[in-house]
Amino acid sequence: MAEAAAGFLEQLKSCIVWSWTYLWTVWFFIVLFLVYILRVPLRINDNLSTVSMFLNTLTPKFYVALTGTSSLISGLILIFEWWYFRKYGTSFIEQVSVSHLRPLLGGVDNSSSNNSNSSNGDSDSNRQSVSECKVWRNPLNLFRGAEYNRYTWVTGREPLTYYDMNLSAQDHQTFFTCDSDHLRPADAIMQKAWRERNPQARISAAHEALEINECATAYILLAEEEATTIAEAEKLFKQALKAGDGCYRRSQQLQHHGSQYEAQHRRDTNVLVYIKRRLAMCARRLGRTREAVKMMRDLMKEFPLLSMFNIHENLLEALLELQAYADVQAVLAKYDDISLPKSATICYTAALLKARAVSDKFSPEAASRRGLSTAEMNAVEAIHRAVEFNPHVPKYLLEMKSLILPPEHILKRGDSEAIAYAFFHLAHWKRVEGALNLLHCTWEGTFRMIPYPLEKGHLFYPYPICTETADRELLPSFHEVSVYPKKELPFFILFTAGLCSFTAMLALLTHQFPELMGVFAKAFLSTLFAPLNFIMEKVESILPSSLWHQLTRI
Repeated sequence: MAEAAAGFLEQLKSCIVWSWTYLWTVWFFIVLFLVYILRVPLRINDNLSTVSMFLNTLTPKFYVALTGTSSLISGLILIFEWWYFRKYGTSFIEQVSVSHLRPLLGGVDNSSSNNSNSSNGDSDSNRQSVSECKVWRNPLNLFRGAEYNRYTWVTGREPLTYYDMNLSAQDHQTFFTCDSDHLRPADAIMQKAWRERNPQARISAAHEALEINECATAYILLAEEEATTIAEAEKLFKQALKAGDGCYRRSQQLQHHGSQYEAQHRRDTNVLVYIKRRLAMCARRLGRTREAVKMMRDLMKEFPLLSMFNIHENLLEALLELQAYADVQAVLAKYDDISLPKSATICYTAALLKARAVSDKFSPEAASRRGLSTAEMNAVEAIHRAVEFNPHVPKYLLEMKSLILPPEHILKRGDSEAIAYAFFHLAHWKRVEGALNLLHCTWEGTFRMIPYPLEKGHLFYPYPICTETADRELLPSFHEVSVYPKKELPFFILFTAGLCSFTAMLALLTHQFPELMGVFAKAFLSTLFAPLNFIMEKVESILPSSLWHQLTRI
């Protein structure tokens, strides 16, 4: 609340600065006009009487011309403001008032124009082509039987959509089957089981396959869907590991005997990697985090080319749980590379590490007075980078939006990825003192750098326009899908538009009702000049007549 109030006060100060600047500029030109026309007499009383006489002799055409000219000038300012906002993403008047007028009122200009210019130059070379809205397997997906089904039993809601489960069925057929499965009865049964839509039919088929022989994929299906606890799932995965390791060793020796054996070896490799990864996730769920980290490291060393499973994201989450931040930085140094696809886990973990160095002592009030230090600037830039990649995450981390169970598939830069990240990493952000406060104070500043994210980005390629549609297919209907925050028009464009409309309306009313508007204008001006007349009378009574005579001559 304090930060929101401070932001509102800053915006109110800018509005007051602009309003007073505009009004005093108008009055300055009015005074110059009167001085030029009336050739200001020597006595102030004569001056005021002459001004009153001049105003009384004005015709309605003068007021029409005055209001029409004001409307024209306001319209020109509006057109210029709109053009500047479309091109640069900010208001020209707001930028001038913040950069030049606010320091005169005691504020501090924290804009990092030099840094942003240099980052703009670097980002031009880092741009990627706009990719399609590709759906990825969630590397931290939950277990259907032990976690998703338990949620359904308690709440009566289905956490997974048909589209999400259909994608999982396609993944299973791709990873766990091959063309030679029909030669082995158990594998042939499992090939049909992965295509079944009914969960009970799949489980029955898995039991039928196990009656024939020890089938690794049958154990996988039972561990994923029939086991009601993580401990049961781990026990079944260990049986699957024993069967899968034997198949892998046999197919490894025969892989060069033909394309059929090569495809079978590829399938056995996928099965073995999947089993070991899920065993590591079971250990992590059961609190054996160090064991899980060792299993993930061994798996990444044994199969370094299988990046499709994104095992490094599981490793990052486990290392954060151990608070092994140096090891987290080492993993990021390897995978946070321009040639590799980014993810919310990589971007926000990098931001968390940089925020950790300054968040415990960060204060928005102190930063507004002295400016940001180098470490604080690096942390803010890392947060802006992460928010640009996925703008939906901060609302979940700051608990401005309720979390749900993450889906089995995610859309990068979408709401589904934000849910999957925040579901597992919210505790890590809370553990770092002040990290969420720093995120709360700085994350919205990202949208000032990218006013039109669908047309151009800052550090990444433009934000995909198709994410909302895909996320609605992946996420359950009871969840309100988060969409990209739309940048609102600056206050000064709205103010100028209102001023233009108001003066145009005055010109129209003066043209239609000249007598009535003339009376209104005279009454308004006399009321406006009343305090000035009172002040001038007091000044004239206090100052000697000779001194006032010399001042009026000057």
